[in-house]
Amino acid sequence: MATQQTPDAGFSYRQSPTAAAAFDQWLRANPQARPVHTAPWDVSRSDIYLNDTWGPLFAAMRAQAPVNKVTGTPYGDYWNVTSHKAVLHVESLPDVYSSSWHYGGITIGDPPKDIDPARLAERQLPMFIAMDRPDHTGRRRTVAPAFTPAEIVRMEPEIRARTGQVLDALPIGEAFDWVDRVSIELTTGMLAILFGFPWDDRRLLTFWSDWAGDVELTLAHDLADERFAILQEMAHYFSRLWADRVSRPPSPDLISMMVHSPAMSQMSPQEFMGNLILLIVGGNDTTRNTMSGVIHALHTFPDQRAALERDAALIPDAVQECLRFVTPLAHMRRTATTDADLFGQPIRAGDKVVLWYLSANRDEAVFPDADRLILSRANARRHLSFGHGIHRCIGARLAELQLRVLLEEMHARRLRIHVTGAVERVRANFVHGFRRLEVTAERF
Repeated sequence: MATQQTPDAGFSYRQSPTAAAAFDQWLRANPQARPVHTAPWDVSRSDIYLNDTWGPLFAAMRAQAPVNKVTGTPYGDYWNVTSHKAVLHVESLPDVYSSSWHYGGITIGDPPKDIDPARLAERQLPMFIAMDRPDHTGRRRTVAPAFTPAEIVRMEPEIRARTGQVLDALPIGEAFDWVDRVSIELTTGMLAILFGFPWDDRRLLTFWSDWAGDVELTLAHDLADERFAILQEMAHYFSRLWADRVSRPPSPDLISMMVHSPAMSQMSPQEFMGNLILLIVGGNDTTRNTMSGVIHALHTFPDQRAALERDAALIPDAVQECLRFVTPLAHMRRTATTDADLFGQPIRAGDKVVLWYLSANRDEAVFPDADRLILSRANARRHLSFGHGIHRCIGARLAELQLRVLLEEMHARRLRIHVTGAVERVRANFVHGFRRLEVTAERF
């Protein structure tokens, strides 16, 4: 397997520019290439997430046409699926609505139509979340042991200790960026532990995650080569870890699990890269953005923050409500494999179907007063932030643990966080979260 080759010792790994900086620079340099969105319900436009104005658009769709088709968008034609009921329905029919990369994968973006087929084959990066049964089943089973209840219990003391160290280092009464100091630090540290990744290089995981998970980069064709080169550097680095684990007995880290698995040990370089991207983005962006979204939500709803400060017993329910309210991944995409009727709408084989988790989690039919954070919400666990069915997030329990421990350790230290400065959201229709959140900490 090509990914097992040990790289030269002198190989270097870039850490700049960030994906966000590269895309912003491209937009400034190519104003004529900015994507044009003309359909009223084309919610693929990233500005509504950057500016946090997406709510009314989805509310209108849920009320008037929970399943509707938009045409002529920068991402082609696609179906919006916006209600909780409809998203659950599609997720429950994985043979009708495919996740496979062969049909287009799990995000709204598609490869450029004019790309050379050989180049496309080289750059397609299959991952098990973008596979259908039976391929999906074997690969998911390979990494599942890292996320069993027993493993979660085993990891909790280390997660709690690291969380306490990060919180104890925060300056009281001075402004700082919560995203960088807390959310990124905790999630990249967790990923480093899961992969057995060298601690001093852990911030590379954040850098790679952003370049891999930013769907908007597919619109900037000029950045395609740079993006692929960065992902190759990621694979190059992980090939060192792969080569190391091959010569060692099996261990609990994810690389060792893949090395010693019949289902994954003979992956192509492309599939190796694809599954690394899945595990890094899945383990980084979702938890990172929820950790930031929790702070912003508690600041926005001070009555709920006060309730949490009075009663730490609210924390388990608060974790679920924050996951619902924040929804760190805005959508997942499916492709119809056959003609189907979707709540009265005629879906045709090959149609792109986009499941808007962000909208389903604000569905008033399931979550009354859905635009409010209500930490005691009785049915918050019905949120779809982790998806549903065979593709439900494999790391859901670990994400819940990290969030619970964060809130518990903040409460133990009587930490109250105020948003006091710049708030910069992610310019993206896939990852939903914050690039920057300037805050000040105090004791309550």
